[in-house]
Amino acid sequence: MLKYNYIIIPSIILGIISRLSMLRVDYRQYPSYPQGVFSHFTLGIVSSSLGAVALPALLEKEFSAVTFLALAAQQFREVRNLERQSLENIDKTELVARGTAYIEDIAKAFEARNYMTMMTSLFVSLAIFIFDKLLIRSYSILLGGILGLLIIVLFHKIVSRELIGEIADIYPAKISFKGPILTVNGIGITNIGLTESREIFLEKGMAVEIVPKNQNAVVTLSNLGQRKAIEHNVAIQLGIRKDLDQPDFAPYISRDPDTGNLVFVIVSMENDIEYLILAVKRTLVLESAKRKPLSSYVGKKAAD
Repeated sequence: MLKYNYIIIPSIILGIISRLSMLRVDYRQYPSYPQGVFSHFTLGIVSSSLGAVALPALLEKEFSAVTFLALAAQQFREVRNLERQSLENIDKTELVARGTAYIEDIAKAFEARNYMTMMTSLFVSLAIFIFDKLLIRSYSILLGGILGLLIIVLFHKIVSRELIGEIADIYPAKISFKGPILTVNGIGITNIGLTESREIFLEKGMAVEIVPKNQNAVVTLSNLGQRKAIEHNVAIQLGIRKDLDQPDFAPYISRDPDTGNLVFVIVSMENDIEYLILAVKRTLVLESAKRKPLSSYVGKKAAD
């Protein structure tokens, strides 16, 4: 296998670069730093190594070595399960929970990134092997590296997900009360019994209306998991006044059954409507929440 080092080493390096490019710690702090980041970086090395040695193993007729790819797939599924369990345990400690749909979305993303790392290494090794038959070795390694970088960019585009701002328009909304009922743009949300709490909502609360751009967006935004993701992301970025024993100040999302529009209200630590709109716009559309009724014959005709 040493004679294939010119294939294996560049392939591993490009695979690691691929994993690092997808390993970012942002406001969600997941994966956590440094333990979580180190764990996923280590898995990236393992997955890139498996992808890099697959072709040399086949060339040497070491077919038993290729079975490690199947074992890797099983291991990556276990990673998904572990991430799900970890996030579910953490979710119990959040003032505003992520919700099961958001957790499943994150777990699937981590599993998929390991596969992408392995495929990057595999494609680079294949490219270097083919180019080596046509060109001198240094050129074949260079072209394989360039192809690997293009594959990384392509994978980023393939797995990039829509944001709420791409499927809906977000506008400032007015908070008011009909007796003890909290309303936003005339849509009733919840009963706020304490006078002091109602005064805080009127003084410090912010609200927006989320208007879907088409029928696909209407169905997607009606998903409860998607709504929980919006609540969690906004609460993390802008802070929240709520404490454990203050249920009145939880963020609320309610749906207008006539139009499919959503109204969202929160009493945050940072009272700036411009950044509330921006936080909602930048929330990911969950893969498990996405629906496309307009792609069906019935849905398209019904919407006409």
